[in-house]
Amino acid sequence: MIIGAIALSFSFTNTKYNEKPIPVVVNQEEVGIKFHQLTFDEALKLSKKTGKPIFIDCYTVWCGPCKMLSKNTFTDAKVGEFFNKNFINIKVEMEKDADGPELAKMFRVRAYPTLLFVNGKGELIKQNLGYVTPDQLLGVAATVVK
Repeated sequence: MIIGAIALSFSFTNTKYNEKPIPVVVNQEEVGIKFHQLTFDEALKLSKKTGKPIFIDCYTVWCGPCKMLSKNTFTDAKVGEFFNKNFINIKVEMEKDADGPELAKMFRVRAYPTLLFVNGKGELIKQNLGYVTPDQLLGVAATVVK
């Protein structure tokens, strides 16, 4: 079930045989990459302060592979653990968010999804185009963190 932009899944707990199961709501953001609600400038400031590079998911609402990436790759526990520890993670809807068109020009984003890794100075470290599996994304990210 999807409510707003947060996907929810349900499991049931039951301690007694005849009791009705109680649904337990699990927020998908608890597993996987936690994206900050930051502008690019705010992410740059935080990057300078923490020394962590910025990971930017450049997507559009109409992009099928972008949706698959969000559903299958960004929710992976290993991906989340690595990215939450090593990056400042932001998502930018490239056609609707205020930063989108400017970032598209700055980093020459021409297709979606495009994944950007940027340092605190705003310089591109690495760019990856298209859908990637969790293992592929971890492989790309490992070359950025070293």
